[in-house]
Amino acid sequence: MHQTFSILYNANYEKFVRFACRYVRDSIVAEDITSDAFIYYWENRSRLPEDTNVEAYILTSIKNKCLSHLRHQCIHEHVISGMLSDMEWEFSNRIARLESFEPSEMYTREILELVDKTLKSMPGQTRRIFILSRCECLSHKEIAEKLNISTKSVEFHITKTLRALRTELRDYFPVAVICLFLSR
Repeated sequence: MHQTFSILYNANYEKFVRFACRYVRDSIVAEDITSDAFIYYWENRSRLPEDTNVEAYILTSIKNKCLSHLRHQCIHEHVISGMLSDMEWEFSNRIARLESFEPSEMYTREILELVDKTLKSMPGQTRRIFILSRCECLSHKEIAEKLNISTKSVEFHITKTLRALRTELRDYFPVAVICLFLSR
């Protein structure tokens, strides 16, 4: 009986591997499928009818194992394709965000927040004088008249505010200069 299996195996193994390889396109997988089909036949031979065409039975088993392998490959490729599609979407999204990113806007926002924080930390009179000078564009003399103080006092408060702003914005000064030149 063992000799019968060897004869069957030796007579058909190579052609069955070639058959499987035509479909799975991988010689190692084709060899595994063919070997598995022979083993399956050998383990189940006692359950088969006497008149079973053994070669056709093994070849049918190989066909079914190839189909199973190809279906699995198809599912695998579909999953990989979906993952690649998700990755492409993620990369496109990152590229779009990076392309729309403007460093000057980020620094401008940070600079404005620091200016606002610095002005809020200043005494009320100093803050008011600076705002009248820089936001409302009043001259030192106009501010002095409006607040009933001397122009020297106006200069003192503005100098005090500018010194505090320079200290707070020292890290941003090169960026601010570049942004000013780029915005022209």
